[in-house]
Amino acid sequence: MSANATALGAGRRTIAVMALVPVVVALTLWAFAWPAARTAPRDLPIGVAGPAPAAAAVERGLARHEGAFEVHRYEDGAAARAAIEDRRVYGAVVVTPGGTELLTASAASPVVAGLLREAVAAQATGGTPVQVTDVVAAPAGDPRGAVLSSSLLPLALAGAAAGVVVTLLGLRGGRAAGALAGAAALAGLVGTALAHSWLGALGGNWWAEAGVLGLTVLAIGSTFAGLGALIGKPGLGLGALLMILLGNPFSGVASAPELLPNPVGAIGGWLPPGAAGSALRSVSSFDGAAAGGPLLVLALWAAAGLAATVAGGMRSRPAPVEQPPVAVPAPARAG
Repeated sequence: MSANATALGAGRRTIAVMALVPVVVALTLWAFAWPAARTAPRDLPIGVAGPAPAAAAVERGLARHEGAFEVHRYEDGAAARAAIEDRRVYGAVVVTPGGTELLTASAASPVVAGLLREAVAAQATGGTPVQVTDVVAAPAGDPRGAVLSSSLLPLALAGAAAGVVVTLLGLRGGRAAGALAGAAALAGLVGTALAHSWLGALGGNWWAEAGVLGLTVLAIGSTFAGLGALIGKPGLGLGALLMILLGNPFSGVASAPELLPNPVGAIGGWLPPGAAGSALRSVSSFDGAAAGGPLLVLALWAAAGLAATVAGGMRSRPAPVEQPPVAVPAPARAG
């Protein structure tokens, strides 16, 4: 290759890098900053309980926030509490002869709990104070949910690291699957020891939380490894796009999926980081209520990633070279 051709190739690569960096910056800012800048309630599930005339008045007040709330009617405060504990609604307004009570669940989302307090207080008549009861409080070690929301990115990075290392080391088939599963299990144990036992940011069953964290790392790591096994290095870039660039900001774990622009919240729920955040809240504070869907999403990603990893390893395995038959000379006859 001539010196001119070499210089031309180097110049093209330089221009490609210069053009790629602004595109990555723009995409990253769009993925992270746009949902945050457009945070607002959109069909946020909330309950209303009490006598029909009073409940209807509350509904009319909430309806003034067009498209913000999805109102569910309940017979009384006990039914509304049960709906909150089952994660069917984020909170409820209960009207009683003694006044209005707002039921919240800061464990589901401290941001939503604060939003509901503002919305209900704003429509209270005559400055009447609204009693607020936190039905499912956030863990004492993480009252604002900051630790839980901050834990998703390290989980995604741990899964990405596992998948990339498996790919770069050339592990295939069962060895790759075993390495991913082992790394995920250890990551789940270490993560729970830190978040639950040390920081007190999780308050549910220790082993259930470890299972969710481990399954999250496995889902993300196997996706990286599976894409890498099927399409090579571009697959690792695609994995980073799905799990890091989109999965983390689209998860809604820092606020709530219903506070993100449509269809960002829905997309985030189908990606491992968003499913992990929802499942972790369920097992940490709600005794596993509403964890089935998010766990199924994580399991499907993990199964698909492991299957792709094994299939890609079998496809890339070199076929055995057949050796030509060796001719054996016939024994010489005697005399």
